[in-house]
Amino acid sequence: MRLSLIIFRGAKISIYSIFELEFCNPKIDKQMNKLNVLVLGSGGREHSLCEAIRKSPMCGKLFALPGNAGTFSIAENISGNPDDFDKIALEVKARGIDLVIAGPEDPIVKGIYDFFKSKTDFSSVKVLAPSAQAAQLEGSKYFAKQFMKKYHIPTAGFEMFKADQYQLAREYLMNAKYPVVLKADGLAAGKGVTVAQNQETAFQALDEAFLDKKFGQAGNTLLIEEFLSGIEISVFVLTDGKKYVLLPEAKDYKQVGDGNTGPNTGGMGSVSPVPFFKDDFREKVIKRIIEPTIQGLKAENLDYHGFIFFGLMNVNGDPYVIEYNVRLGDPETESILPRIQSDLLQLMVSASNGQLQPEPVLFSPLHSVSVMLVSGGYPGNYEKGKEISGLEQINDCQVIIAGAAYMDNELKTSGGRVLAVNAMAESLEACLNVVYSNIPSVHFDKMYYRTDIGKDLLNYYK
Repeated sequence: MRLSLIIFRGAKISIYSIFELEFCNPKIDKQMNKLNVLVLGSGGREHSLCEAIRKSPMCGKLFALPGNAGTFSIAENISGNPDDFDKIALEVKARGIDLVIAGPEDPIVKGIYDFFKSKTDFSSVKVLAPSAQAAQLEGSKYFAKQFMKKYHIPTAGFEMFKADQYQLAREYLMNAKYPVVLKADGLAAGKGVTVAQNQETAFQALDEAFLDKKFGQAGNTLLIEEFLSGIEISVFVLTDGKKYVLLPEAKDYKQVGDGNTGPNTGGMGSVSPVPFFKDDFREKVIKRIIEPTIQGLKAENLDYHGFIFFGLMNVNGDPYVIEYNVRLGDPETESILPRIQSDLLQLMVSASNGQLQPEPVLFSPLHSVSVMLVSGGYPGNYEKGKEISGLEQINDCQVIIAGAAYMDNELKTSGGRVLAVNAMAESLEACLNVVYSNIPSVHFDKMYYRTDIGKDLLNYYK
């Protein structure tokens, strides 16, 4: 039996087989500037990146390490861990890879850019990622806060406590004005943030970080921030550390339940564009946040070639930074990349070479909505290996694989966030109608999804 994945665009169904597939263009002609590209990671973001990259006339062979059931159909998956730099180097050399694109945060924060830069025999290989020092913008929330303070970038007030200051932190919470936000300083897979509405919840979050070690070393330092009331938005740029281009923005839905209830997840869905990101607010974001950040990178001599994700809060028309990420967001990527009409690979190559031109990126005017289908129990304990069916019944949507793999020749769940269903249409309402009318066609045991993604934005269009 052949292993295949079905990708849907409009009413057209394309079935790709590993035995039939050509990976972009297997005959590489360097004179035509064809590049062999490796995408690191295994989620929906990486599947979306591969979908965008393979459309470029610059794309030679396309690889994903380790990839997933989605990249399997459009690239060559390579077994391995994105944190295993020696393994990656061997594959880069063996396969003649020209550009390495780091999808998730772990290899970026652990220094994959520095690893390749330090090796003279890989001098021709470009890595789209910031240096480990620059990646502390995401790797350490305290580092990011100090950076924002130095360069006058608006953000919430905060206090920092280390694990050996448990009693001091508890006393601070006893006198705090609620709600407050508690954040693990290090990487916690998007789950290290608690919005505490009361003292009891705050104490519980403090105990989980410092006493229960829920987040490991990432929770050995805790930031307690003032709560900002507003509406969130994710803004993205691609930069070479000196110049930047603005990418489509998105709104992410982090909490697992309808109405923004329940624990935080890696993201339950996303919408692009965001209706209030225009005119005056957009200019405030550019002048108060994006440009001071790029200036700060230059002033600090931080080597940065890659994406910056600005997690922002719109507070009565003024933007504040909630967090930096040093890569594309997930699931925002699933909504923003389909809207990019410029050659994304060309832009990434220019950024990795330090030759990015600050010319506007072309966006589709269409709306884009992605809804995540997740395993029952996520973001807590969940079961894997559930057979996925019904994909062949989906129409007018694109399916992006996040946590699914081929097991015994069948497509089965392998993660908490299993897949995203994405639609594009002329209006947000039309997008929502298409997505939510198709989702019931998909089945796997204990499948769950939010039913209200994007619906809070409909009033902006009335």
